[in-house]
Amino acid sequence: MASSATHTITRDEELHWLALRLVPGLGTRKALALVERFRTPQAIFRASRTELELCGINGAVAQSIASGCSFEEAVDQQDKMREAGATAITMGDPRYPELLRQIFDPPVVLFARGNPALLNTLSLGVVGTRRPTPYGTAVSERFSGDLARAGLTIVSGMARGIDTCAHKGALAAGGMTVAVLGCGVDVVYPSENRKLAAEIAEKGLIISEFPMGSVAFPQNFPIRNRIVSGLSVGLLVVEGAQYSGSAITAKLALDQGRELFAVPGNVTSKLSWGPNLLIKQGAKLVQDWNDVIVDLPPDAQRRLIQMGKERLLNQGFSLEDATSLPQQSSLLIGPEGETARKLLGRLKTDVPIHLDTLVDETESSSSELLAALFELEMMALVKQLPGKNFVRVWIP
Repeated sequence: MASSATHTITRDEELHWLALRLVPGLGTRKALALVERFRTPQAIFRASRTELELCGINGAVAQSIASGCSFEEAVDQQDKMREAGATAITMGDPRYPELLRQIFDPPVVLFARGNPALLNTLSLGVVGTRRPTPYGTAVSERFSGDLARAGLTIVSGMARGIDTCAHKGALAAGGMTVAVLGCGVDVVYPSENRKLAAEIAEKGLIISEFPMGSVAFPQNFPIRNRIVSGLSVGLLVVEGAQYSGSAITAKLALDQGRELFAVPGNVTSKLSWGPNLLIKQGAKLVQDWNDVIVDLPPDAQRRLIQMGKERLLNQGFSLEDATSLPQQSSLLIGPEGETARKLLGRLKTDVPIHLDTLVDETESSSSELLAALFELEMMALVKQLPGKNFVRVWIP
């Protein structure tokens, strides 16, 4: 459903959206159907019980809407939001994420703490078990950090285990992250993540479709999982049992048409059954961050390329004098940044140079060199020719 809004909603409009969200017995799909029919929550609440019933709403729920019984709770929600520094992102709000709007049952209202602009950034979901192995912990933090440096916003559920590692990895890399909760955004669950929640609210974004003050009931988590995948262009599964929350999220991602990635694991570990099975069924096998980037949709890759070029420009990088970059500059991602700087200083626009020659001259390992070359190719700064030869792309 496309938004017709061209302005930030008023407090009264927000109140009506909240009241619609809080009508007892009115599910997401029925609420969306009413919005499709009446266009605005104000028109829904002005409708008669008969008009509402003609839209497939049962008598009791239609009576609740017509009576306006949810407005008192909606006012209370606005007060709680103000106290917690939260905002409501409704389907009538231009800030509502476009990718999420396209799923089968998008939430009518998102409660948010932090930077709502992250809702429309290029995002990747990272999910996995709550009881990861040391391998799973290390992989989740490393890949999330690398992908965040590449320009992706890391989306996860702030649960124990892989989710927590994904958020920490993105934050440690100075990247962006969004936590999707199965409780109110003013409730910290699990409690040991209180410090992490505060850091995400300050540097990233915390969202939930559950009203302020909602506790973390077990049935809430499968519901919130569709938002993790719905916000993202792809989903990365790190560790998880065959029948687990991450397996549910993977199925949701496929249903939503998202790219599915999985990190292979030890075949003797039950926590590897989930991702290994997904790989057997067609998920992309991921050994490093490059494996994710190269299989993103073309439009997502183009956005990353443009973001990379903008970062270079913001760093004051001159394509005509790559060697003038300060030693600490990073072209795109972490440790490969220095190697990429050397490559741009060595490569020419008119004379192809073989990979083996580059390995010798840059004194880098072949794996570091290939990773840096891949980054530069993604940014359209380097082109690979037949026979493992490379040239710099001429920039007019």
